[in-house]
Amino acid sequence: MKQEVAKILSNIEIAKDIWKMELQTGLAKMAKPGQFIEIEVPPFFLRRPISINEIKGDSLVIIYKILGEGTLQMTKMHDTIDIFGPCGNGFPIEDRDVLLVGGGVGVPPLYETAKQYLKNGHQVDVVLGFNDQSQIFFEQEFKELGCKVQIATMDGSVGTKGTVLDAIHEQKISTSFVLACGPLPMLKALQKEYTEGYLSLEARMACGIGACMGCVVKDTSDHALRVCKDGPVFPIQEVVL
Repeated sequence: MKQEVAKILSNIEIAKDIWKMELQTGLAKMAKPGQFIEIEVPPFFLRRPISINEIKGDSLVIIYKILGEGTLQMTKMHDTIDIFGPCGNGFPIEDRDVLLVGGGVGVPPLYETAKQYLKNGHQVDVVLGFNDQSQIFFEQEFKELGCKVQIATMDGSVGTKGTVLDAIHEQKISTSFVLACGPLPMLKALQKEYTEGYLSLEARMACGIGACMGCVVKDTSDHALRVCKDGPVFPIQEVVL
């Protein structure tokens, strides 16, 4: 890991309360899909752990949602930002076709993951879940990569009405290897349905450095695991959700 002051190349809103920031940083050379960086947002003391959305040469892209005063302050940043990372264990890139499942702000780390699987010549199915049409983002970006993309919305305004699993069943997606990131109920449902794959529990992280113990989960042997240090990515059947 490394700390540095990164140059903000862009910082724009891409959907309701969803923002995309591109950073010019040496950390890009060390980053892997599914990892995250820690961001300093003055005047707040604690850094924010934000997942890496895309690795672009000498820059990293992050996507964040306005959830409080800290992330609201991030929307006003346009010059430089203090970061360190990359942190955590990311998604493995295996030699097989893959189903990527994202819910809400769990979508961002799947984008670079999709790029890596496509680069290796594999089929990538993507199923994204949102509450309604106003919250949808990155559907077109995944399609432009060459992924097969399905959308699920809880209100039925776009795609399948219901959950990501409803969309998977409706579209008869048979890929057995799944990588997922999103809200806990979604991950629990996927864990009941799939035996092969990995889950990112990044939504549970607080401090992101292993100090607060707020992200602890248990594995199937009842051992305590810190999401920010031992994850955020875990084998799908390893953690108790």
